[in-house]
Amino acid sequence: MADVLDKQQRKYNMSRILGKNTGPELKIRKLLWSQGIRGYRIHYNLPGKPDIVFTKKKITIFIDGCFWHKCPVCFQEPETRKDFWMKKINSNVERDAKNTQQLQDNGWTVMRFWEHEIRKKPEDVIEKITLSLQQS
Repeated sequence: MADVLDKQQRKYNMSRILGKNTGPELKIRKLLWSQGIRGYRIHYNLPGKPDIVFTKKKITIFIDGCFWHKCPVCFQEPETRKDFWMKKINSNVERDAKNTQQLQDNGWTVMRFWEHEIRKKPEDVIEKITLSLQQS
């Protein structure tokens, strides 16, 4: 099925999608800050470009969008250009797994959270991060 938008409209729409400083990411950073949790870096240069990195504890945090990373709970296949989008999304999932493995092989703890987890229960996400920091 053909795209419902012309090339210029599609390009504009795609340029509006944030890769950094997304709503869920900002929410977690604000909650970490309010809990007095410091010492992290944002968008540190590691495989997969983690959203938050605690370098001294070797903990990486990824905040994955439910659509772009194929959340098992709420992902819905696109209705238009299905082949194109599923190829892209499946390659994101494969890349995520590869990056996670590479980080773990290098001694990093990898934490991944779905955007719906952050929207529904951000305090649970902070609790998991806090626990991981205490155990490291």
